[in-house]
Amino acid sequence: MTEQLSADDWINQGLKALAKSGFTALKADPLAKAMGVSRGSFYWHFADLAAFHAAVLKRWREIAAEQVIADVEADSDDPLKALLRRTFGARLDLERAVRNWAAFDAATLVAVRAIDRRRLDYIEALFTKRGLTPAIAQARAQILYWTFLGFALSGAPVPAARLHGLLDEILRMASV
Repeated sequence: MTEQLSADDWINQGLKALAKSGFTALKADPLAKAMGVSRGSFYWHFADLAAFHAAVLKRWREIAAEQVIADVEADSDDPLKALLRRTFGARLDLERAVRNWAAFDAATLVAVRAIDRRRLDYIEALFTKRGLTPAIAQARAQILYWTFLGFALSGAPVPAARLHGLLDEILRMASV
């Protein structure tokens, strides 16, 4: 690789490695080897492995929560329906990998809990906008989020037509 790598290049490679191989792949040597460079570039951008891990988790939050919410808000007349289609239709390898990492690392667990809170608050706000009381909105947001987590962690593929039918049913149940 002739061009100089940026911190973003390392973070993106880290996300790919995390999704494919799990958190044990988030080390300078294997990442450098995969990118065809020396690990000196890694340490040019990150003080240590903990700083790199923090940057990877920050980027995960951006793509797994903030970008999803921004896209849903920008592209839909029915944000709840759009959110269901977007999140249940996404590749969830990274979601599973980060949650697995959180079982072994306290800082990652803190990041996962923050993402969970952000997502729950957003779903709750969608229900509140639909006219539900705060208590009902909170309960439905929690149930819907647990449904997503169960789906994400199961890793079982669902054919697209079947998934759309299931999502329509979830939306009906959540909207009663």
